[in-house]
Amino acid sequence: MTDVAPLRALILSASFGNGHHQAQHAVDLALRAAGPPLEALHADFLSYLNPLERAVTAGTYALWLRHAPGMYRAFYEWTDRASEPRAVTGTFSWLGLGGMRRDVRRARPEIVLSSYPTSVALAHAAGQQLGATFLNALVVTDYRIHHHWARPEANAVFVPSEEAREQMARWGIPEDRIEVTGIPIAPVYRGLIGADRGALREQHGLRPDQPLVLISGGGTGAYRALAGVVSELASLGRRVQVLVMAGATGRGVEEVGGATIHQLGYSTAFPELLAATDLVVGKAGGLTVAEATALGVPFVVHEPIPGQEEHNADYLVRHGAATWARDRHDLRGAVLRALDADVHPAMSAAARAVGVPDAADRVAAALLRRSGRA
Repeated sequence: MTDVAPLRALILSASFGNGHHQAQHAVDLALRAAGPPLEALHADFLSYLNPLERAVTAGTYALWLRHAPGMYRAFYEWTDRASEPRAVTGTFSWLGLGGMRRDVRRARPEIVLSSYPTSVALAHAAGQQLGATFLNALVVTDYRIHHHWARPEANAVFVPSEEAREQMARWGIPEDRIEVTGIPIAPVYRGLIGADRGALREQHGLRPDQPLVLISGGGTGAYRALAGVVSELASLGRRVQVLVMAGATGRGVEEVGGATIHQLGYSTAFPELLAATDLVVGKAGGLTVAEATALGVPFVVHEPIPGQEEHNADYLVRHGAATWARDRHDLRGAVLRALDADVHPAMSAAARAVGVPDAADRVAAALLRRSGRA
């Protein structure tokens, strides 16, 4: 039996929340399950930056989200055009280049896979300088294509939907480089499709006879609306159970009005808790949307991150999988309607219709095919 040479890959994400990392971990698992032995070097784009560069990039992003979301929206819109200033795009090919060159030398990759757009340009620059050839691929983790995602340096671009494919093509990316795969999520979610919600709730000490709402606060725990959402859920006029993950102020269970609040924080049981949930309320991060829709869990979106999460919310609303409560006084009615026995099944079915549980497998198969390893 002929030994198969390992597939060497450099897998790049970025610590702007956890979504980029989660998508890449899912693809890593799918590649290991489907292809030749995998030798993967994982790296964080932010680790390539010096302290000052990290402060300017990640620090400014975190500052805007916590204290000035309108500033982030203005930046998102200002850069979402083909005539985007070179002061921004010009950094993509050199910011962190030393770290990228080091890792390309270490990994000697056949595939460089990014889930953050600017590292695609960086990998291209490193490859040119080092005379290295590899498949330079990008996984898109939002449901709308901002100009930054449209990387001409990419040999392959994996997008979440047909709409996104059309948007990517309008930015000038050649059609033969674009594949509709969905956003990669961990394989555990596929095993939870159709799971008994009541049994999952009992397993985690939750009541099977009361609606369960999970607050989506993002991986950074910087959800500005968290306290207001909890207050509205406690005032629905009906009993509910509420899971607070990111941004939890402590650990334990407390009764607040008509809500039983479970302060959990980070939990490795998140997939099972999401599968046990009736409704997600809060932000609309790309990975959370991909995970919830795979399980048929609808959303009530409230105060998403300006820009990309607002477009994620719009995508869900247009497909019937969410309601967007734009003001706090709209939140209570939106939640009650989404939990209504005549409304919830249709929203759940709509969520399931846009979900792509096997997205990671699709990305892995495309990578193997495009790299000649199928």
